[in-house]
Amino acid sequence: MATDSWVNETLYAEWGQRFLVKRELARVQSAFQDIMIFESHLHGRVMLLDGVVQITEGDEFVYQEMLTHVPLLAHGAARRVLIIGAGDGGVLRRVLQHSTVERAVMVEIDGEVIRLAREFLPNISGDAWNDKRADVIVGDGIDYVRTAPDGSFDVIIVDSTDPIGVGEVLFTDEFYANSARILSAGGLIVNQCGVPFMQADELRDTSIRRNKFFPHVGAYVAAVPTYVGGFMTLGFAAKQDGLSRHGAATIAARADAAGITGSTQYWTPEVHVSAFQLPPYIARHLPG
Repeated sequence: MATDSWVNETLYAEWGQRFLVKRELARVQSAFQDIMIFESHLHGRVMLLDGVVQITEGDEFVYQEMLTHVPLLAHGAARRVLIIGAGDGGVLRRVLQHSTVERAVMVEIDGEVIRLAREFLPNISGDAWNDKRADVIVGDGIDYVRTAPDGSFDVIIVDSTDPIGVGEVLFTDEFYANSARILSAGGLIVNQCGVPFMQADELRDTSIRRNKFFPHVGAYVAAVPTYVGGFMTLGFAAKQDGLSRHGAATIAARADAAGITGSTQYWTPEVHVSAFQLPPYIARHLPG
């Protein structure tokens, strides 16, 4: 339906952004949230959940590449990957670009997000849904990590909404305790921790929780244009020290081995390494 009307994002009461809608593609109230997908004039197709921008075709590569390639290449030998959320399929697609990955389990609580993304955002997921290594589950990520066997994954990637509403349970002590339990000896977990200029408490509180269950906690940054407020932080918690301190040459060699070299638009080995160099206004919210 052609509209040429404006949609205002509702994340912050005092500040925001808006999009001129060329055509509304879908508007669904699922059992969990309001889902809207529209075609914009500048950013391609856009998905909003409860009025908050989740992804745009124009800049999704920044977030997806950094959320995926950084942890997998920091680990260096990840064969089994668990994805929580990420119903648009973009993280699944990037995980499966790694030829070294043998199994990728994706658990998304809202089946309507998957259905609508497959129909209206096929460019984001590519052919990931049909990859034999992928196991896509419509279910509760909390329940999945609660019952998964010890040491059953090498990397966990959490692509959730902010810690409100349906995404709130993915920022709890119980979730991080079980995540640590089901990760292998050298395992790590990454999750989005918001834009610290506007959401400093999200990074601080999440880091404090992760620090109870992981010996090595930190964060790295990505500049995603539609996540307004400057750098977005991606929280990084590992069982093994040093995973965030590899040099560019090591990361480049791993990217070659995984088969992703030359396939990215934002991530490079140099960007990977520099992303962990945090400005003081962000670093101060991490455990000392």
